[in-house]
Amino acid sequence: MRKFVGRSIAPAGDGFITPASGSEPPVPRAFRWDDRTFDVSAVLRSWRTTKTDRGDLYLKRHWFELETASGEKLEVYFDRESRRGAPRWWLYSLTTAPEG
Repeated sequence: MRKFVGRSIAPAGDGFITPASGSEPPVPRAFRWDDRTFDVSAVLRSWRTTKTDRGDLYLKRHWFELETASGEKLEVYFDRESRRGAPRWWLYSLTTAPEG
């Protein structure tokens, strides 16, 4: 079941599952949210969203659909406009693993 979260998350541990490209941030191997840690096993897809400001087009967010080691799916984004000291990674939605 997919659930909207809309809360900041923090990279946990060392290392990245994807290297930094020229335009995308590296995806951490794990994220911490409240008292939970999500270990990322795969990046399923990625995309970008933009915004228009005074006629110019700007890259606003890098989105990622991630699969965790426990089978959950996370939809997260990296906010390029966050101010210094503010969270950059956000958990948009969480889809629990199917029971079976």
